This record gives sequence, structure tokens and C-alpha cells, in this order.
Amino acid sequence: MSDVDVDLFVIGGGSGGVRAARMAAQRGARVMLAEQGGTAGLGGTCVNLGCIPKKLYSYAAHYAEAFEESHGFGWEGRAPSFNWGTLKANRRKEISRLNGVYAKLLTGAGVEVINARARLVGAQQVEVDGRTVKARHILVATGGTPFVPDIAGREHVLVSDAIFDLDPFPQRLVVVGGGYIASEFASIFNGLGAQVTQLYRGEQILRGFDDEVRHFVAAEMRKQGVDLRLSADVTSITKVPQGLDIAIKDSAGNTSTLLADAVLYATGRVPNVRGIGLEEAGVKLGWGGAVEVDENFRSMVPSIYAVGDVTDRIQLTPVALAEAMVVVDQLFGPATGKTARSMNYEFIPTAVFTHPNIGTVGHSEQDAPKHYGAVTIYRSEFRALKHTLSGSSERTLMKLVVEDATDRVVGLHMVGPDAGEIVQGFAVAMKAGATKAIFDSTIGIHPTAAEEFVTMRESVRAVPA
Repeated sequence: MSDVDVDLFVIGGGSGGVRAARMAAQRGARVMLAEQGGTAGLGGTCVNLGCIPKKLYSYAAHYAEAFEESHGFGWEGRAPSFNWGTLKANRRKEISRLNGVYAKLLTGAGVEVINARARLVGAQQVEVDGRTVKARHILVATGGTPFVPDIAGREHVLVSDAIFDLDPFPQRLVVVGGGYIASEFASIFNGLGAQVTQLYRGEQILRGFDDEVRHFVAAEMRKQGVDLRLSADVTSITKVPQGLDIAIKDSAGNTSTLLADAVLYATGRVPNVRGIGLEEAGVKLGWGGAVEVDENFRSMVPSIYAVGDVTDRIQLTPVALAEAMVVVDQLFGPATGKTARSMNYEFIPTAVFTHPNIGTVGHSEQDAPKHYGAVTIYRSEFRALKHTLSGSSERTLMKLVVEDATDRVVGLHMVGPDAGEIVQGFAVAMKAGATKAIFDSTIGIHPTAAEEFVTMRESVRAVPA
């Protein structure tokens, strides 16, 4: 007779939690998963409040410019009007469908799903729905939550979790922040027809990305109509008859005000650890509350593991999925004929759905010399073939960072339409160690933007170690 109720108890029904629960159950483990949002919360931030709805809204935001550009290709007539309510309703329908898919995957694998908040009450005990469950292993996959600084008028701001169902549609939207979430929503709502002002206290948006990419996309966003103001810090927000009055101070100490219908704060996310008993159970938390784990995602308490945004390593859904599989392989063995997985954070591709999109994999021009010594930069900037007739002034940037010692391509960056779709394929080549010579020997598909990555022959500069 077993001395535990389950082999694995998963706290959190996001991407990482669902993947771990389902795959562990398929390997014969007894698994419970608790999700406080119920079935409607399955899929976590990505499905409900992040990647999926954001990408759907990004698609919606492109139609206005597409209708305008169509005139150059012979399409005539007025563009249709935008119905915010229709977009919201259709998004809700799709998310509900995805929630159902996740629920079926779990129950089909034999996972017991509990629609309640769970709390650790010991190294191997979880309190949930009025009972205490003893588990051989516990996986914490509670994700992250938006962070809003303590400013005067904080109660008047929105976070990204609430932006999708905002009512009414904001004609004047202020977005505070300079990360990818802030920049994406600034682009999206600008495309949907709002007057958007983006405020960021730093010198340029998208800190951590290649500097040339940052400046290029900022310029393109401004061309699209986003009023991007840098070195601008919000000091207070006051509700007035005309809307929300935002007080701003720049780096020189000058002050100004701005009126808006809504203010979105996208100033980062922090691990969602409050009230789930981690510290009481002996789990060590690091800066910002991140669960500290080893290379196998085990915490200081041997029976407790954590994956995904709650560990605050790389906040990407595919990363959480990969981390979950490492845990499953460690605890219940790899799939038949496979070896146990480990996690490698090198050359993880990512996209930013600004308008235009960013796709990137590997190191920036600024970061690469720290890891590889001297590097050579290849760069191309052009107006896409489509825009020779569309009338748009949008430009595309493509860039390679090549290690001098080995000729290996260690950084690849793109700003332009479908950048994420294009960069994903090149990420495979880079993971395999492709050199610039291999890129050069690859035949391009013509006419495409992607072929530019295999036709860049002349370097633009050398960067010393």
C-alpha cells in the first residue's frame, strides 16, 4: 500500500504544468493538477492572457494597413469599419475552445484536475479544496503576474491581463513600459485605431535586444503612428472629467501632462508565489520571489520542483514546456527509446509582435564578443517587394553576427513582416552550428525576404573582442 496519494502534484495549469502533468500520467504516474481558475484557466497566461490573444489582436491590427495597401494592387473602395466587440467575442470563443482542449488532454491522460487554489503545507503535502494531499513529488508551475510600481493614482491603471476586454475601446491609450509586452500593445492598439502614446523612462525600448534592432523598430513604430516618448517617467495619474491626467517628468526634470482614456502599465512581470506556502515549506526564493532551482529544476526541498515563469529564467512558453519535460524525464524516466533530456538555454529563438515584427535568435552585436571574442557583422536593409506597389514606407532589417574564430553564425536578427516565421527555421541551423559559409552555400528562395539571410556577402563592420 502506497504511503502517498499521488506521485506528482502540479500546482498551476499553465503550459509547463499541463505538459508535466499529462506526460507524467502517460508514463504511469498518479497525477493531480490544481488550477485556481478552473477549466477556464487551463493554458495559463499564454492561452488566456498572453501569447494567443495577443497574436490574434495583432492579426486584427494589421488589417487597417492591409486595406490601405491594397489600393496599390488594384483593389478599390472604402475599407470596412472595425468592431471592437466582435473581436473580443471571437477571441473569447477561441480561448474557451483551447481551454477545453487542455482539459481533454489532461483527463484523457488520467490526470485528476482540481478546480481550486492549492497551498503547500509541507515538503510533500498540499492543501487543496478542503483536503490535504500527500505527494511523492510536487511541481510548482504558477507562472508570473504583472508588476505595477507604487505611484500616485495606481488604482486607475490597467495591466495586460485586463486589456483584452477593455470597454469601451480607448480612443486615447497611454502605454507605460519599454519591454516587449508594452511595445506589442502599443503597436496593436495603434493599428486598431487608437491614438497611442508609449512612455518609457529608459533611453530606448526593448532593453536586452540588439541595439540596432531596438533603434530600427522604434523608428518604424513611430512611422506607423505610435507617439513613442523616451526618458519619460510617470509621476502621477489623476482621474478628471476629460479622462485620466498623466503627469510626466523627463530626464532633465521637465514636467508635462497628457490626457488619456486608459493607461496600460506593462512594466514587467514577477513570479506568482504569494500565498502558496513556498517559504513555509522550506523553498528558497530569490530576487523578486523567483523559486531557486538546480539544473533539474529541483528546489532546496528535494521533493519540490518548479518550472516556467515562476523561476524567472526565460519567460517564454516553449521554454516552460521544455523545462517540464526535463522534470518528467528525471522523475519518471524518459520515453521508450529516448534518453533523459536536459535544458540548454543557448540559441532560443523569440519573436516580438510589434508592427513590424522582430525575430531573433542567438547573441546581439553588443553581447557576442563577451562570449566568442571578435565577430563580424553582416547587415541588409531594404524596402520589401510588396511595398513597391503598396505605397508603404516600411523597411526591413536583417542582420547576422558571425564568430571570427570559427565562422559560426552566433546571432541572427530580423525586423520585418513574418520575422518570427522566418527566424524559426534559421534557429534550427544555428542550433546545429551552421557557419557563414554554409549560409552562403545555401540557395535562396526567390523572391522572398528570407533569402536575404543567405545572400549577404559583404560585411559591414568588425567588432573586436
